[in-house]
Amino acid sequence: MINITSNMSWQDIANAAQTHLADTLSCVEPRIPDPPADLPLNVISLPAKLLSTDIVRITESSTEDLLHKLATGRLTSKQVVNAFLQRASLASKLVNCIAELLPQKALERATELDKYYARHGKPMGPLHGLPISVKEHIAMKGQDLNAGFVSWVGNVAPDDGLILKLLWNAGCVFYARTTEPQTLMHLETSSNIYGVTVNPYNTKLTSGGSSGGEGALLGIRGSCLGIGTDIGGSIRSPAANQGLFGLRPSSYRLPLEGFAATMLGAEHIVPVVGPLSTSLEGVKIFMKALIDQKPWLYEPMLVPMPWKNSVTEGTLLRTNSNTRTLRIGILRDDAIVKPHPPILRAMDNLLAKLQSNPNITTVDFPPYAHDEAWRIISSLYFADGASEEQEAMAASSEPLRPLSEFILKENKNVKTLSVPEVWKLTCERDAYRAAYARHWNSVGTDLSGPESGEAVQVNSLEKESEMVDVILCPVGPGCAPPLDCARYWGYTSQWNLLDYPALVFPTGLACNAGDEVEKGYVPRNEDDRYNYELYDPKTYVDAPISLQLVGRRYEDEKLIEALELITEVAGLPFKEPAAGSTKPRL
Repeated sequence: MINITSNMSWQDIANAAQTHLADTLSCVEPRIPDPPADLPLNVISLPAKLLSTDIVRITESSTEDLLHKLATGRLTSKQVVNAFLQRASLASKLVNCIAELLPQKALERATELDKYYARHGKPMGPLHGLPISVKEHIAMKGQDLNAGFVSWVGNVAPDDGLILKLLWNAGCVFYARTTEPQTLMHLETSSNIYGVTVNPYNTKLTSGGSSGGEGALLGIRGSCLGIGTDIGGSIRSPAANQGLFGLRPSSYRLPLEGFAATMLGAEHIVPVVGPLSTSLEGVKIFMKALIDQKPWLYEPMLVPMPWKNSVTEGTLLRTNSNTRTLRIGILRDDAIVKPHPPILRAMDNLLAKLQSNPNITTVDFPPYAHDEAWRIISSLYFADGASEEQEAMAASSEPLRPLSEFILKENKNVKTLSVPEVWKLTCERDAYRAAYARHWNSVGTDLSGPESGEAVQVNSLEKESEMVDVILCPVGPGCAPPLDCARYWGYTSQWNLLDYPALVFPTGLACNAGDEVEKGYVPRNEDDRYNYELYDPKTYVDAPISLQLVGRRYEDEKLIEALELITEVAGLPFKEPAAGSTKPRL
């Protein structure tokens, strides 16, 4: 626990929190050596040089591989947990991603699980012995719960959040709590409590946000499976920036009880909780382990929708002579901010692979009024004029971080809304959702588009076989941005407004000097100008290139199966040619 007194300045409180963090790191045994003072920009390779071979082997295993070895007794939970504690401790020193480690509690839990396995000869549950990292603002009984606000440091969670209880029932171990930004409303992770969490592939770039501590920790393999939250891109941004898998599920599928945040109770834009993972299978394991426990029995607002398993229930995609087929809409550009060259390179190369397969059909998916979507969602984010956010910061006199200034002060749509104004915007949200559904239905078919209103008749479902199954699109207008520069949310918040599930995946490619600036480009608007001027291939060197797959609401399982098929067909992850190779770049 962090000891706070009423007369402490915000700097004193931050120092107390950082001292507590250092104390938890010091409890990891054997003690992790300090990294060299002169660090390279890319620190991804350092753990393999500073940690033992056994620790590296365990921590670089996938979720599914570790679970298999734990379930068959080839590894003990204590071995696995200790390995991840070691690597997470090092990760904290390299990229500043940890709010606190839990070595004593984690090893006690691991010992308990190992005794259970020895006694019964079987695992306790589907996640038996697996370490899972947790974003700090998810309540953990007896631990600090500050959600990135200095004035909230010292608040202690009275109980575990429901999602932690369910994961615990499934047999996991909680060992690390990760950083988040001031306000929880940044696409990067910086706070006045812990400072800035950086990207392990290039420490001049952001890890993303608001689940950026999770992203950085998984990126450097200090975790294989972690919990993030998402209201505008907060799972997908960190997943993309570190080349991970990250799922923003449809709303009301996973429990939110026990989370700390401002504006609790607001229902016009609903946050979600979901997984970040080093493997796609890890995403599926996470979702299934939770939904199989019927969380709607404990949190009644959740949808009572069992997890659909394609293995036991057959493919969720359409079939042609027992072969899975897929129609993919290709949205390269939202017509507001043009993606940087590396993103378009990855889109082009994946598209080329997909178009060569007879079981996959690709069609252009034009954007539909994405600027209107941002107007609606950015107006609804802070219906109280951001007063709760500002009060939480003013309570300690902590200064606003640059991206807090951006989203709260420079966002022209932030104002205190009357109840009728909230109702009006909510109606506009619903009208936009209906128009976008008509737009989706029309792409690649001869159905009427969104402008036709009531012209779409119910008998048009005969064209359903021609409709797009999923959308392939960028996660952002570039790879991980430089610090304090993640100002465009449109490629992720779009799907929050629509409440569509969205799944980020790594392409295996990375930014390099060959991704040249587009010369002579004339920006469309100020946001586009900002993004265009941000790009220099030297700035983004080594940044992973990730993409996003989007599905219809409550088709989360179908979305995962679609990515499984895309991965198989395209041979993901791609591999960059070796330095000096004469082969063309992917």
